[in-house]
Amino acid sequence: MKKSNLYKGSLTTIILKLLNENDRMYGYEITQKVKELTNGELKITEGALYPSLHKLESEGYLDVEVLKVDNRMRKYYKLTESGTKETANKLSELEQYIATMRALVNPKFRMG
Repeated sequence: MKKSNLYKGSLTTIILKLLNENDRMYGYEITQKVKELTNGELKITEGALYPSLHKLESEGYLDVEVLKVDNRMRKYYKLTESGTKETANKLSELEQYIATMRALVNPKFRMG
């Protein structure tokens, strides 16, 4: 199994967390930030990123602002109030998932 398959279920959470930390970002900026933060371990493709951004927008978690930058139109994404709440929920779910996986793969983290 490719490593990227392990990250697929976390893409929404990654996007929400980055937007929560950085106020607003555009798509390419998100891909580069993820690459930077993971030392190149995780590379998000446009084919994965934009459908996730559009889904988050349609669910009311993101606001989109289009600005002209260097004679090009650029879409900036920003969390809505419900997006901020969803970020907290997704991070909590991810932390629980990580703890569960850690318990499964490493006996020293097992309870009881």
